Amino acid sequence: MTSTASSTDTRQGPLPHDTRPSWQQRLRRFGYPAGGPARPADDGAGGVVARLTPGYTRPGPRMWAALGIPPTLADRLVRWSGWGGPLLVTLAAGVMRFWHLGSPKAVIFDETYYAKDAWAIVHRGFEVNWDKNANDVILNSGGHVALPSDAAYVVHPPVGKYVIGLGELLFGFDPFGWRFMTALLGTLSVLMLCRIGRRLFRSTFLGCLAGALMAVDGLHFVMSRTSLLDGVLMFFVLGAFGCLLIDRDRARERLAAALPADADGRVRPDAHTAQTARLGWRPWRWAAGVLLGLAIGTKWNGLYVLAAFCVMAVVWDVGARRVAGARHPYAAALRHDTGITFLATVPVALAVYLASWTGWILSPADGTGGYFRDWAATDGKGGGWTFLPDWLRSLWHYEHEVYKFHVGLSSPHTYQSNPWSWLVDARPVSYFYESPSPGTAGCPAGAGDKCAREVLAIGTPVLWWVACAALVYVLWRWFFRRDWRAGAIACGIAAGYLPWFLYQERTIFFFYAVVFVPFLCLAVAMLIGAITGPPGASDTRRVTGATAAGVLVLLISWNFIYFWPLYTGQSIPIDSWRSRMWLDTWV
Repeated sequence: MTSTASSTDTRQGPLPHDTRPSWQQRLRRFGYPAGGPARPADDGAGGVVARLTPGYTRPGPRMWAALGIPPTLADRLVRWSGWGGPLLVTLAAGVMRFWHLGSPKAVIFDETYYAKDAWAIVHRGFEVNWDKNANDVILNSGGHVALPSDAAYVVHPPVGKYVIGLGELLFGFDPFGWRFMTALLGTLSVLMLCRIGRRLFRSTFLGCLAGALMAVDGLHFVMSRTSLLDGVLMFFVLGAFGCLLIDRDRARERLAAALPADADGRVRPDAHTAQTARLGWRPWRWAAGVLLGLAIGTKWNGLYVLAAFCVMAVVWDVGARRVAGARHPYAAALRHDTGITFLATVPVALAVYLASWTGWILSPADGTGGYFRDWAATDGKGGGWTFLPDWLRSLWHYEHEVYKFHVGLSSPHTYQSNPWSWLVDARPVSYFYESPSPGTAGCPAGAGDKCAREVLAIGTPVLWWVACAALVYVLWRWFFRRDWRAGAIACGIAAGYLPWFLYQERTIFFFYAVVFVPFLCLAVAMLIGAITGPPGASDTRRVTGATAAGVLVLLISWNFIYFWPLYTGQSIPIDSWRSRMWLDTWV
């Protein structure tokens, strides 16, 4: 039977003249042996075509025979599973995320900002100041409230609020309406992760496993049911990663097709082709630039993701040309690939970001428009940059003031946390809490004492604790085995996580980590693939590994079910709530 674990390494073995130092050769025996058959057109010594365009793993015939499935039907199931499996996982994730989406019927945590800002921005093009009692009026009136006119000073770009506002336009200015789009994007992100994992590992099983793990992650689940910006940012970041991954495959396919064949029809590495081949305009890379612009237009930390993904894309290009036979792969990538990488990402992302401010730009500049819209004509009048349009100078001033706010934000908050504690779930954020009496708000009449009803933004603990081990495994595999998949996963985690260590004195929260949750799930899927066993392992090893992997997945699923009441705001007896407070810092 073909191992799903082999999808974590699709290289076709060492080159015929392996010049690695002996210590590196010895380290190889601690990883996976080469897996996957060589393509017919390959040279049989490393398989340049197979290394550039590896195939997908397929279940072996023994499994289908054991299940009594004929070969014709088995082939159809394999073909359909590429989309059928991810869609089934997505369906389950969507049912969970949309189940009682309007509950609690309250403005929870930072919905007090973004739900109202979204309503204002889709109607006026800029945010406005609301009365202090606006939340109660909105909930009691079903959203039928007068929209204020005074511009408000806000510190996040508008894209995420436009996304939230779209749900409000469709379904009303109420909890279901302002949570609809985050639930939809959260559900679609599960589908994207299934497909991304499938392409990354060349395994439908591991791809669906990664998506299923994110479907049962508590932090992703809660953020999908709350109208905050970070879930929207996560969606755009994951989409950009997926686009770059598709671009990587397409570019390597073109490079493989450009390599010449010898008299026997075998394709071999060719230095001239690898050095000079042009790979076209690469539309998926431009799509990634658009999504990265939308990410930055949601929250500024998308800038770090842009930088990290650009470096990753260049490294991928260098690797492709090296495999194809380039003697100077860095110079070749710099000449033919780096320019298009820059044009398709940085200028495109900047243009998308500026376009996202169109509503603010088109608002009146007479003091009745967006905040600071009239700055260039009032306080900013004169100076050395007057040749620029007033809207651009005003926007630049606005951005500068926002930057000063962000770097200087140090007001203490009950639920703030240091990024050092995020990976172990040390300090989750309580979005909503109340203590209903028995017989009210879902509290059982026989509860005896008051109940607890909470929405707690906490990652599924077992999943996150396993992810810590998976992260170590990914880093080891990247460093010692030079596994590009491990490097890609590490890049995604680093881009969303490491920048927060630059602002440890700033008021920051655990839920910012949702941006790199998809990559943690990919890391865990990769680890589970390794646990299942390498290709060629004995039946005893495979059964043992599959059993251990299955138990681990069941434990993660059970843990999600156990914390379900805390993710959905269900009333439970106070003792049941206390039993779920595993760490003192969770209270």
